[in-house]
Order: sequence, then C-alpha cells, then structure tokens
Amino acid sequence: MNATYMRFELLRTFRNGRFFIFSFAFPLILFFVIAGPNKGETDFEGTGISAPLYYMIGLAAFGAMMATISSGARIAGERSVGWNRQLRITPLHAGSYLGAKVLTAYVMATLSILLMYAAGTILGVRLAAADWLAMTGLILVGLIPFAALGVLIGHLLTVDSIGPVMGGVASLLALLGGTWFPVTSGFMYDLARCLPSYWLVQASHVSIGGGGWGAQGWAVIAAWSVVLSLLAARAYRRDTKRV
Repeated sequence: MNATYMRFELLRTFRNGRFFIFSFAFPLILFFVIAGPNKGETDFEGTGISAPLYYMIGLAAFGAMMATISSGARIAGERSVGWNRQLRITPLHAGSYLGAKVLTAYVMATLSILLMYAAGTILGVRLAAADWLAMTGLILVGLIPFAALGVLIGHLLTVDSIGPVMGGVASLLALLGGTWFPVTSGFMYDLARCLPSYWLVQASHVSIGGGGWGAQGWAVIAAWSVVLSLLAARAYRRDTKRV
C-alpha cells in the first residue's frame, strides 16, 4: 500500500469535524445520557450484563459502524470533483486506493471503540484483559461487511444523497441489532440474528463467559462480507469504466 497516500487519507479524515461529531462525540454523549442513570444495574433486561457494559458495546458498535461506512462519503466526494479520475492516471494502484480507504476507516473505528471503552470504565466497567481483547477482536472482524458497504455506496451514490443514506442505514442496523435494547424474541429477534450489527453487540457476552458468536454468528458475518465485497468490487469496476 502507498504510505504517502495512506498518510493523506488519515490527515484528511482527522480534519473532518463532522466525522468526529458523528463517530466519536455523538456515541459518547448518548452513552453517558443513557447508561449514566443506570450504572447500578447489574443484570440489564435479564442479559446478565451490566447496563454500562451493554451500552458501551452497543454504542461502540454504532460509532464503529459509522466510522467504517464513512469511507463511502470520501469516495463519493472524490468522484464528484473528479479526484479519483486524476488518481487513476497516476501510478497509484486501485488496490492501494481502496485499501487506504478501508484501513483509514478501521483506524477511525478503533479510536471510536477505545474512546467508548474509556467511557465505560468511568461508569464502572471492569473486565479481564483477555475479555477486552476478545470483544475488540470480534468487533473488528464484524466490521468487515460495513467496510465493504462503505466502498459500495461510495461508488453508487452522490455527495448529496450519501449522508442521509449512511445515517439511515447505520441507525436502522443499530436499532435492529440491539444497540438501544436487547432483542430477545419474536420476528425482530429472528431478523436481527441475520444482520451483522446484531453480532457486533453480542460481542459483549464474552464478559460473562460466552464463547464468542457461535457458528451462526460467524456464518452471518462471513456471508455479508463476501456478498458486500463482491458488490463493492463490481460497483468500483463499473464506476471506473465511465471515466
């Protein structure tokens, strides 16, 4: 990967104030507003998990989803001004271009997760080092389909439409995935278990002796990752043929 272009991507992202608000500040504010009054709850909605821990993981997942999908906004912006067309006539390889977008999204997602972990410790979340690492590993793996989704919508949508789509998709997936409340039964439960956002939130169960996601969780993440990656690659190829 081209290190110079990677540095450029990181610097540009860090200078984006709106990105920090929605990926960092907004989840943190929501966490303290929602989890703060319930910090003494040790068995939130019968999950066996404390309220601060549940919301810490739920909102870490929400912020990380926003961070990874946001790569689409940068791609759409470059397409609108012809910047990606200019890059294609340089020695920069397509793999380096897309790889920088995905890696930048992961760096930002990791920062969002770590900030939420810090907020969780303020409200009393205490876990073994192995549990912190296991949860983080599951979340990072679970973000793969969202990184592909960001590339996909970046090559399909315009600058004017991508903002509402990003916010709407992330909010809907967070709702169905159980960010705001546990999803435990009924049609919504069956639907949620087919979505990658649900398994991001389920990473918190590692703290109560859970063994990770199980076969269904890994299958869901793998299926969404493959399908969205193929669609993103197709959208990229179709987009590049137009210029």
